[in-house]
Amino acid sequence: MFKPTIGPIIGHTTTNHARIFLRGDSQHSDSVFAGIRYRRVGDERWTKGVFAKLSRLRDRCDVIALNNLGEDTEYEYQAGWFSPMNPVHTVETVQELPLQWPREIYRFRTRSSQRLLPRAYIVGSCRYLRLTAGIASLPQLGDRIFASITQLAEQADPPISATLMTGDQVYIDDLNLIAPDREQKEILAKYRAAFSQPHIRKLMSGTPTYMILDDHEIEDNWPANKNESDDYLYENAMAAYELYQASHSPAHELLSNGQISRKLEHYWYQFAEGDIEWFVTDSRSRRNLSADDRRILDEEQEEALLNWLIHSPARVKFVVTSVMFYPDRKNLSDDAWKAFPEQRLRLLETIRTHRIQNVFFVSGDVHGSLTSRLTHSEDPDFEVHTIVSSPLCNSKLLPYASKSTFILDQPLAQTAAGDYRHELTSEVVSQDNFAHLVVEAEQIRVNYHDREGELLQSISIPLN
Repeated sequence: MFKPTIGPIIGHTTTNHARIFLRGDSQHSDSVFAGIRYRRVGDERWTKGVFAKLSRLRDRCDVIALNNLGEDTEYEYQAGWFSPMNPVHTVETVQELPLQWPREIYRFRTRSSQRLLPRAYIVGSCRYLRLTAGIASLPQLGDRIFASITQLAEQADPPISATLMTGDQVYIDDLNLIAPDREQKEILAKYRAAFSQPHIRKLMSGTPTYMILDDHEIEDNWPANKNESDDYLYENAMAAYELYQASHSPAHELLSNGQISRKLEHYWYQFAEGDIEWFVTDSRSRRNLSADDRRILDEEQEEALLNWLIHSPARVKFVVTSVMFYPDRKNLSDDAWKAFPEQRLRLLETIRTHRIQNVFFVSGDVHGSLTSRLTHSEDPDFEVHTIVSSPLCNSKLLPYASKSTFILDQPLAQTAAGDYRHELTSEVVSQDNFAHLVVEAEQIRVNYHDREGELLQSISIPLN
């Protein structure tokens, strides 16, 4: 067996289930299989291999589900791919082959259902990886920060439960001014380059990783900049996104037979851990820009989000939206929630009138990091927070955000019932960085670290 060409990537993980993405290769055979075997740390015997047949139509990628795992248990696993001599083999018959597994051993941990445990997460977005003729140039610039994240994860207490990548994991449009990539072959090559760098690969092999798209997975400021010829680009970009980012997420249903459904109804999804729940929105691909019903979230998604906010018993609720919920930028405001004020106000009024506590909007996109608090002039019980983390690696062509980037001297919204007012609760980080969130019994600590892993600032946000 050969090492995966991309991966393994630990995706959605629960108390008894884990999804692992990997990619094989073979230019010459249609009979290609990927496999995983695993065991509890400390056990001597490996399980029988779990296999998937890889298809050229899916770029030799697949996701293997591990089921019936133990809660809050550390596992180690091996992963690889091969082409059997006999082309008629199936995923059942290859289990009997005497395979030589790749030597590398990876580890992951299942979740605990225990409530009130301290838990920690990594949040980041906007990872620019410059490509020249399909090859990453100076890849260490786009990969260096993941070495620091991995080092923190190896030492963190509480342990890191998951990494949230909240948009622009790849820049499909980085050559738009010179030679725009539109073909599926070109777009897939960017994903392979982005996810095969050594440090991000090490991080994702051991820490559950959740992803959602933003505009650069398609085209800058999508769909506002869309033209008539972009349907072809969109089809190819989303096919690649579904293979490399959505495939290992909870957006795919787990079937009763333990397999992951190939059917994908939408890109938004939810996941939970103890008394913490996440709702990861798709604030990019289902926008409605018509004047009479402007939406950044489609109607079905908005309804699901509102129902979740109202009825979820979670103590802490994180809402991921790849573009900033607030504060608004002075420029480029047509791309974020400022351009959809009616829908944003509906969400805020729902939170306020239902007295929903401990809601945090988690975003990226702006190439600057900050935390901010939103209050209501006539309702002292209302409070929500935003946590922004961006970028993991900036392009030299793009500026970093600073405090002067944002509108901070006027209410976010004004209604007959009162004004929504916001204030920064942190400094604005204007360099490559990532966020380390620690959820404790009485507070959330937001720690921003630079590319070398050095602590830039730490913010404590009380919980109600």
